[in-house]
Amino acid sequence: MMFRILKEILFSAKEAIGPEKRKQEKLEKSLQRNIQRLKQIFKHDDTVVFREVVNERLHPSSFVILFTEGMVNKQILSEHLLEPLMGASEKDHLSHKNFLDELTNKVMQSGHIKKSDTLEEVITAILYGEAVLLAEGMDEALIANTKGWQSRPITEPQSESMVRGPREGFTESMIVNISMLKRKIKSPDLKFRFIEIGERTKTRVCVSYLENIANEKIVQEVFRRLNEIKIDGILDSGYIEELIKDAPLSPWKTIGDTERPDVTAGKLLEGRIALICDGSPFVLTIPFIVIEYFQANEDYYGNYFFASFNRILRIFAFFLSTSVPAIYVALVTYHQEMIPTPLVISIAAAREGVPFPTIVQAFAMLIAFELLREAGVRLPRPIGQAISIVGALILGESAVRAQLVSAPMVIVTALTAISSFLVPKMMGELIITRFMLLTLAGVFGLYGYMFGVFGVMIHLMAIRSFGIPYMLNISSLNKQDLKDTAIRAPWWYMYYRPKLIGDKNAARKENTKMQERR
Repeated sequence: MMFRILKEILFSAKEAIGPEKRKQEKLEKSLQRNIQRLKQIFKHDDTVVFREVVNERLHPSSFVILFTEGMVNKQILSEHLLEPLMGASEKDHLSHKNFLDELTNKVMQSGHIKKSDTLEEVITAILYGEAVLLAEGMDEALIANTKGWQSRPITEPQSESMVRGPREGFTESMIVNISMLKRKIKSPDLKFRFIEIGERTKTRVCVSYLENIANEKIVQEVFRRLNEIKIDGILDSGYIEELIKDAPLSPWKTIGDTERPDVTAGKLLEGRIALICDGSPFVLTIPFIVIEYFQANEDYYGNYFFASFNRILRIFAFFLSTSVPAIYVALVTYHQEMIPTPLVISIAAAREGVPFPTIVQAFAMLIAFELLREAGVRLPRPIGQAISIVGALILGESAVRAQLVSAPMVIVTALTAISSFLVPKMMGELIITRFMLLTLAGVFGLYGYMFGVFGVMIHLMAIRSFGIPYMLNISSLNKQDLKDTAIRAPWWYMYYRPKLIGDKNAARKENTKMQERR
């Protein structure tokens, strides 16, 4: 009696082990023992189904199929696993010695089946939407791909709108995202390697790159950083971006993100690496350099003259968005002699009666704009657009009439806001840089503004993205390095891939006509 009680206590303690211990634990040959262990692990989880199957024509004759309700395709489960298993007989000549292999090759109809003898792998498969088959007398399990949960259809991404180009965007399904990349790049050199991150969520992350183009050192560095991540869960690719980025205290991002397969394919062809996170429509691209903020996928689909003009316009918009408030405050407060006399008189007349200094007006208007922008983003789209437009008009006009701010300050704020919309992926960096330069200009005038600009440039020069200089190509005087920076050169001129990123296979393939045209 005491021995039986002690055995039950030890068995209960064994069943309560954590995931780290389960990684080393193996399945047993006793079917009932395996079922008891799994039922203890999935205790109080009614979504996990234990489907018992008995076929007296086989030896062994007792089986159990485990799956999670709502995550499997029941038609595949029934037609490819249950029906073949129940219809099998001794005529199939199944050897008991290699029973699972023979069952896989002669009976089962599922497209992808693998064997496993570890408890942790079986648990992960069940939670991931796969079906697990356990048989009496076998210390291994068959894992069949029967995933069938609902996913969002492929639509055009809202965060990267465009006029010309593909209309499809990534979804939350990793397999769908991988298939879209495979349709873009039909090459055996395109590799997809999987890694699991998150002790609780066990999120699958796919590392994709072109083997004959990507820098092997960068690939190894990516895997090293991913393997060092220790966290309970990964719910979006943003978690990974923050955990593996260079310069973690910098507001400037060193890892790109996109919802478009065509953009990702273009980055892969340049030698970059893509990280696809299951459950997230945003794919990360590595490495990321500062000029990518100003590049748009539509630049490569239209006329290169117009694309170059638009790119220069974005760079100019970055300058306006970060510098206009600071320069205005510095000139009006400290350097009135640098402003033409008629303009100084006009500004002075507009500021008459306003009780607050220029620096306070600037901060107030910019913060009010950020409040309206954030409200427009968080509210439902029809309401958000109305609040953003009507709120800005009413707030600006009312503030001028009440003489809380001057009319020129409203114009400066509007110009700053409109300019920031040209580089939407840079919104956070713009806000931080803008307020920093504004503070320095409000305290030290144009000298403070210039010190701030020099500080930003030094900071950007010091950043690396997985060993690649952040200001790559911009600081170079080589014409080949400038071909895809402030201007977008014609395709027949862009013979080489980005320096240091695609050096493994630097020359792009081009035909004879392109060579003659160059």
